[in-house]
Amino acid sequence: MSIEELHNKILACRICQEKFGFEPKPYVWGSADAKIVQISQAPSLAVYETGIPFNDRSGEQLLHWYDLDRSVFYDKKIFYITSLAHCYPGKTSTGNDRKPPAICSKTWLEQELELLTPYLYIIIGSYAAKYFFKNKKFEDLVFSDNLKINGKPVFVLPHPSPLNWRWLARHPRFEKEVLPKLRFTLKKLIFNKN
Repeated sequence: MSIEELHNKILACRICQEKFGFEPKPYVWGSADAKIVQISQAPSLAVYETGIPFNDRSGEQLLHWYDLDRSVFYDKKIFYITSLAHCYPGKTSTGNDRKPPAICSKTWLEQELELLTPYLYIIIGSYAAKYFFKNKKFEDLVFSDNLKINGKPVFVLPHPSPLNWRWLARHPRFEKEVLPKLRFTLKKLIFNKN
């Protein structure tokens, strides 16, 4: 199966319609030859409304962390942007985001990863990190230099949501140590710069 055929199946998916109580709107973003695969937890309401991943304040923070502009981030040959859930899952009765349904990653994400051959993986948020690195502490993953998925290097990042300011305040090493390495790696990979 090609990535385009898989994308068509993902876009037609309605597995979670009854669970959500609203019409699911799956998103897909990227090409099979993208250099970087970025995986997060689930799309936000802004993605549900626009179809553009990280088209919100979290995305602005992410672009700052990457030190990239929108044209590079949204270039589908550079970034393949996906998540454990391909649809906005809605809110709980307490107003928190619902967790992504496990059926989504089992049905779609695993197939996506089989078809992609990136040079780098970026995992965003503790929920997505736990999916790939089940028995590791999140902080250890963020500050690790030797993580691999499918033999390729991995950066694990905290979620860039403005609501995550406490974690960032407690871990100043992230900005001092991880971001310079991340930016160097991205620039080298995208622009062939040392």
